Amino acid sequence: MNLNDTNGAGDGQEPTTTPTAVPGEVILDTPVVRGSQTIAKVVIRKPRSGELRGTSLSALMQMDVIALTMVLPRVTVPTLTKPEIEALEPADLAQLGAEMVNFLLPRADRIPASQST
Repeated sequence: MNLNDTNGAGDGQEPTTTPTAVPGEVILDTPVVRGSQTIAKVVIRKPRSGELRGTSLSALMQMDVIALTMVLPRVTVPTLTKPEIEALEPADLAQLGAEMVNFLLPRADRIPASQST
């Protein structure tokens, strides 16, 4: 995650940092716990056509849970497993689904990363 030092600089206050949105990055409301590892942030990378196999674009555009559960393990970093995706809070699944849909839109229709999360 990139940080910009923009607030409070030069006015005698401690500078604060503001996160810069990373395309495809989702901060989970409820982190995924995997053994001793806690996953609080997931990046969805743009899928290739072969990674969409087994589902339809219309199902993904509708954020169908079965379609998302099938495709997200192929495009998340760190890789989330199907059981981990099935155990996500609905709000977290919706955030991941929204990022997935954004990648499927034509470039002119995409929501900029700073506005999508």
